[in-house]
Amino acid sequence: MIGSPRPFWRLLLAAGLLTASLPACETTKRGFPEMSSPDGETSEASRRRREPTSKLVASVGDRGLIKYEVPREQLALAFSRQFGDGTSIDKTMVRKVQGKPKDPAMYYLVGLGLRNGMFRGMALPLNLTTDNDLYLSTSASRYIINGVGCTFCFFNFENNDIVGTSCEENTGGSSCDLRVEETNTLLLNR
Repeated sequence: MIGSPRPFWRLLLAAGLLTASLPACETTKRGFPEMSSPDGETSEASRRRREPTSKLVASVGDRGLIKYEVPREQLALAFSRQFGDGTSIDKTMVRKVQGKPKDPAMYYLVGLGLRNGMFRGMALPLNLTTDNDLYLSTSASRYIINGVGCTFCFFNFENNDIVGTSCEENTGGSSCDLRVEETNTLLLNR
């Protein structure tokens, strides 16, 4: 006795439907980067974090007067955080540098202070907009002075660029060392 072909056809029909619907199923996982980063974030998020950001620091007013948009006390704390080694900043300023009267001016954000009784200073170049606003970019270099035996160090400029340092007094063994770091996190929100 041969059984009814109905169960066989049902099984064949179910297998056919399953085979036809398989290509519609997605077999890739979305949301995982092709190349993984050490901290597990996507390359797009990592790229965005590395893009330079700018923050309005000050503006240049009438007759060249500087109007601070970020309070100077907040700038002092930001400089101390940027040093990250116990340096205490007690003076902040925006300094205009202009080699010759007809040269375009360059502005630097400067923080001055002490660490273990020794002079410390940092200068960061600012970007001047057509609206006379001064912005600090995270891609701006940090010019860092460490004084050894100097009560005060000065930045030396050439063509509006920082090229070295000098010590206030010329006693034997006194020096001001300049170090340049490529980027900064001075005004990033932490």
